[in-house]
Amino acid sequence: MSNELNFLKKLLPSLTQSDSVAVGPGDDCAALNWDENHLLLVAVDQLIGGVHFFRETTTPKQAGRKLICRNLSDIAAMGGSPLWALLTVATAGRNADWILNFCHGVSECAAQYGVSIVGGDTASLPAPGEVTTLTIMGIIERDNIVRRNGAKPNDVLFVTGTLGNSLKSGHHLNFTPRLAEGRFLSQNYYATAMIDLSDGLLLDARRLAEASDVRFALDVNALPLRAGANQNNALADGEDYELLFTVPHDRADHLEREWKFGKLTRIGIAQSGTPDICEMNGKSLTANRKCGYEH
Repeated sequence: MSNELNFLKKLLPSLTQSDSVAVGPGDDCAALNWDENHLLLVAVDQLIGGVHFFRETTTPKQAGRKLICRNLSDIAAMGGSPLWALLTVATAGRNADWILNFCHGVSECAAQYGVSIVGGDTASLPAPGEVTTLTIMGIIERDNIVRRNGAKPNDVLFVTGTLGNSLKSGHHLNFTPRLAEGRFLSQNYYATAMIDLSDGLLLDARRLAEASDVRFALDVNALPLRAGANQNNALADGEDYELLFTVPHDRADHLEREWKFGKLTRIGIAQSGTPDICEMNGKSLTANRKCGYEH
């Protein structure tokens, strides 16, 4: 098992799912049968000191906000609405004020997006550090859910916002989850497949390609660059928390006319063929290079 992707390919098929599970592991959220018209979306994410934030320079409120916003981005990628969350905090070497301010960072952001923190747990670690998790739950209409596996050849590939230089620009701490955009795309049946960009454009686009059994041809010159970023940053830096999604070719122009949420960019097209991410001339962009962040 050379990396996280290979590990998950071996693990996920062994996880048995009951009939109550509409969408199991492998998407941005799990989806559980809720009622006749709705699914319950559930996702969990971690925030670890020294991995997901700089321990000495990130304030506890910034760290708390980042934790819940990472989860909100997963709900956005399925087109859903977030409602509830569970929080865990395990630390060593931090005083009560740090922990309280971290929790306030989570709860203040949760209130902004209509999420109730309904419970959780605290614990201590054997060595200095911070390991925190948040489980988020939300609702999506059965007919509106957007998964990673719906892209078809000739679909147009879009991305919201800008890409690259997330760390130096501070975007990784101050991004806005694209919940309104995700709801718009799901409710109006624009997106055929969607994922949030957390680990890098190439890596996450490859996940979308593999789930949909297509390959994507990217126009690298069209990538919307964040201030200070170059093409390589946009392709592989990660922590953008934008939405990457496909739209039927005959709906793309209409989407652009109706879009009211800031920057939206066409960056490629889905094609038949072995799942991969290529340049427009067919040359692979993923061969022998860093594609994003893997644990």
